[in-house]
Amino acid sequence: MTDTKPPLGGASSTPVPKPEIKLDAKVAKPTGPPNPIYKYMGLGENFRPRLPSRNWMVFLAVTGSFTAAVIYDKREKKRVQRKWCKLVEHVSKEPLPPRSMPRRLTVFLEGPPNDGLRTAQDHFKEYVKPILVASGLDWEFIQGRKEGDVRAELANKIRNSRLPPDQRAEEEDPILKTRRSGGIKEFEGPRGDIVIGRHTWKEYIRGLHEGWLGPLAEPREAASEISLEESLEKEAEPPVEALPGITSPTTPREDGSPPKETTLVAEPTTKPDEKPKKPPQPPPWISTLDYKSAPTPSELPSHLDPSAPISFPHILGFLNTPRRLYRFLNRRSLADSVGRETAAIILSTHRPYNSTSSPTTTSSFAPESDPPQNTEESTSQDTEQQSALVEEEIDWHKSARVRVEGEPERTWLEPVILDPRIASRMRRFELSAEDEVRARNIVVPEEEIEGWIKGSLRSLGQKGKKAIFGVKKKAAISEGEGNLE
Repeated sequence: MTDTKPPLGGASSTPVPKPEIKLDAKVAKPTGPPNPIYKYMGLGENFRPRLPSRNWMVFLAVTGSFTAAVIYDKREKKRVQRKWCKLVEHVSKEPLPPRSMPRRLTVFLEGPPNDGLRTAQDHFKEYVKPILVASGLDWEFIQGRKEGDVRAELANKIRNSRLPPDQRAEEEDPILKTRRSGGIKEFEGPRGDIVIGRHTWKEYIRGLHEGWLGPLAEPREAASEISLEESLEKEAEPPVEALPGITSPTTPREDGSPPKETTLVAEPTTKPDEKPKKPPQPPPWISTLDYKSAPTPSELPSHLDPSAPISFPHILGFLNTPRRLYRFLNRRSLADSVGRETAAIILSTHRPYNSTSSPTTTSSFAPESDPPQNTEESTSQDTEQQSALVEEEIDWHKSARVRVEGEPERTWLEPVILDPRIASRMRRFELSAEDEVRARNIVVPEEEIEGWIKGSLRSLGQKGKKAIFGVKKKAAISEGEGNLE
């Protein structure tokens, strides 16, 4: 029996198949040397430019598209605002009489539902203020932080104007006294009211009716409601504990007996950081049902100051992010509509409010199941005052529509009810046909709306062009003619 030796190295006796080489395989092209320009630019000797990866391409495409949309909208918004500023610039150059006050507008601002006053102020500064500044007009604010502030302040202002001159609150103002003693007259002519937002517009209408049709003295019902609220707040405060061991003598009795000692009560201490609570807003001095029975005041003018409701789209909520993003990228259209209304206010062209005989749709919050209070209100016309900016109510937060039992009148949730004596005297600002043609023919050059980078490049190119080609022949010829003359 012979011993078989294992193969050396542990290798098997079966041959290893060799990989097949395809004759049709393409041979990689030899890469040439890199462009030496990159070496002199400091990018290295072996720098080879190439396209980024797929993920980078997607990221750059998305961010680049969004950035381009934001820049384009910002530029076009600036172009639109500049157009309306050019339309009203001539107003700032008109001379004023030295012994009379200039025209002053009134801006009504109020925080939108479920938001603060700063949002309304930012809207005014971004869309309305640039055009007012270009016109050179003066304006004053009537602002409100919560529902009912604008209505109460406007009604109080109108009631003060109805009083005799000796009883008005303006008599205590030293500035007005100085003007009158110096013979300075007030502005004679229509001034104008700028009302921003549907919620402020509702309070503006309610305040007009309360101021002109309501009583001059506060009714007892309103005063009793305010005192009842204050008493409830005082009852809700926790009782104050008495300090032990501290007594004070009282006044002696009539019968000569010694006085009794009373225990001192510690006064409630207020923290220095706490702000005093704002007093509750007084309820309206007249109900909407009492409009018909209210007498027409003798001070009511034939025409009230013209007004203009300014659009104020405001929407909240995470689920509304697509709509908010669309509005953010389309602010140029909002700037165009607000600029047109503001220019009409400045140019002081107005007309009566229109009225149609369609069914009444004054508020999206009006209860459908409740029957009308009277037959006249159910068949009333749908006027322009009632339907102005009504589309904004759809965007209000749902918590603003909640009604609580026993709460006072909610102006935002109530329908807009008009009295014919007030509605017929209201006027609305609107651009005339001539002003529309002038605005259409205004061309805003690119130099006025471009940014710093583009403006720097443009000025650099113009300087280089002048340095290379020199001054144009026409300019040189005109200068020569001027010297000869």
